[in-house]
Amino acid sequence: MQNQNQNQQQNMQTRPASQQMNHGGHEVFDVHEVLSGSVGTLNQYTLLRQHVKDQELLDILDRQYQFMQNEYNTTVDCFKSGQDPATPTQSYKMAQDNDFVYGLSPSQPKKPLQNVSEITDECISSCMLGSVKSNASMKTMAALEVTNPVVRRVLADSVPNCIEMAYELSIYQNKNQYYQVPQLAQQDMQQMLNSYAPMNNGGQNQNNFH
Repeated sequence: MQNQNQNQQQNMQTRPASQQMNHGGHEVFDVHEVLSGSVGTLNQYTLLRQHVKDQELLDILDRQYQFMQNEYNTTVDCFKSGQDPATPTQSYKMAQDNDFVYGLSPSQPKKPLQNVSEITDECISSCMLGSVKSNASMKTMAALEVTNPVVRRVLADSVPNCIEMAYELSIYQNKNQYYQVPQLAQQDMQQMLNSYAPMNNGGQNQNNFH
């Protein structure tokens, strides 16, 4: 009995300290993965910048880099303190329209580079796109494991920004015929679009959910 009381007292003494840390174990590992991914993306943008030829792609790269840098600092801030960051989260706004060109046209098969001199804007934009899509997945998974409410909100707010950056890059690629978007035959498309119907809100079992 005496040992049990001593254990209870020790648990009560250590609990406030663990609560002050304000992070769970899974959260710490997952946020580390997110921050590591962010560092990798920023490094990749830095390495790729010198090879960009198209001014429009360079503008996208610089604008996304600046935004991701600020977002990285915000995440580090709230993760270390467990409190509201000094710089709140922002929303990324792309500069392009959202018009996609649908359909396929003849193009050369793609293959890996064999020399740095072969790098093109198509390759650069593909690397950028893959990186921000990866960040979106990591941040989504991490946000589902986070216990700290501030860090969870910062990560959750960051996911739409990754999606917006990926969308901007895919539009750029589509406009330059780096990324072509096939469509189904009209009959198949109509069948897929009409595969589901809305529920009747006045259904018989509605009272079961009150």
